Amino acid sequence: MLNTRIAITSVIAAFVFAFGSAAHAQSTPAAPTPAASASADLSDGEIRKVDKEGKKLTIKHGPLKNLDMPGMTMVFSVSDEAVLDKLQAGEKVRFRAEKLNDAITVTRIEAAR
Repeated sequence: MLNTRIAITSVIAAFVFAFGSAAHAQSTPAAPTPAASASADLSDGEIRKVDKEGKKLTIKHGPLKNLDMPGMTMVFSVSDEAVLDKLQAGEKVRFRAEKLNDAITVTRIEAAR
């Protein structure tokens, strides 16, 4: 009787281990490549206004996933003022915005492809 219990327990433990490992492997996503991750972090947008004096951009954008924000048109600060000389209204862009010092700030921006 004791040998039967040990055998059953061993079979159950092996099953749980095997099934648990397979379930964990299926539910654990593979780490994204750096290029894929960087691209996924960017949101689509269209420049509506470049305010060089105010050091701001107005962008009509899609969802900002990292900020849990829906698409809308809004004014952003910029972390690098040099980008203001390179952008113009109507230009399609991909960008990342983050909350820095209580302001939503564009920290990365590039032309859409």
